[in-house]
This record gives sequence, structure tokens and C-alpha cells, in this order.
Amino acid sequence: MSTSAAEHLAREAAGRHPELPETTSGTVRLDLREGGRTEHWYLSIDRQDVRVARSAEEAELIVHADREVFDRIAAGRLHIAAALLSNAITVQGNLRLLMTLRRIFPGPPDARHPRDVAGSRHRPAAR
Repeated sequence: MSTSAAEHLAREAAGRHPELPETTSGTVRLDLREGGRTEHWYLSIDRQDVRVARSAEEAELIVHADREVFDRIAAGRLHIAAALLSNAITVQGNLRLLMTLRRIFPGPPDARHPRDVAGSRHRPAAR
């Protein structure tokens, strides 16, 4: 069973993210639309620490999408850049922060780090 965007934001997004660049700081608001209602999530990023709140406060980057799109991103079935290029999300503000979101949300369940893939090609075969 996959995690919804709201579950991911409430349980897993807050805290330390060592995969974030140490120089990244900013605020992001995610607007999840569903059935005429909008749920707002506010992320404060300070270096590698992320705080999450439910707020409609202004942010440096605002991302709008249907809840289903955010759920697919949270499940690793949709990359944030692909969502932008296909117009599944709309954004206002600092686009540099958009790529930070891909590190806060999980990747595909079967994804492997490029270094791991490259390293496996260069190891001698087991005998």
C-alpha cells in the first residue's frame, strides 16, 4: 500500500534530510486540491532541516496540484520535474526550491542510486 502525500508530509517529511544540500534554505507551500477544497502544507527548509506545518501562509515557492498528483509523487510513481513538464502541477516563485522537493519525497520503490549502479558494473564477478 502506498503512502498518500498528506501521510508522507505528516509523518516523514519533517526532520533532518542529509541528502539536501547544506546551502538550501527557503519556504514552500503545497496546495493539494480535491473536490473544491484546498489543503495547505507549509515546509520551512533550513539547510538540511525541514519543518512541516498546515498553513496557507505565503511562501517563496507555491506548488498547486490535485491531491491525486501529490499522492503519486509521494508514492514515487511521478517525478516532480515530470509533473511540472506535463502541467500536472503549477508553480509560483523560486523554482530552485522545486528540485528540493524531489529529495523530500521518495523516489520510485525500485530506484537505486546511480553510484550503486555504476559500482556494480565495475566489480569483478564472483567466482
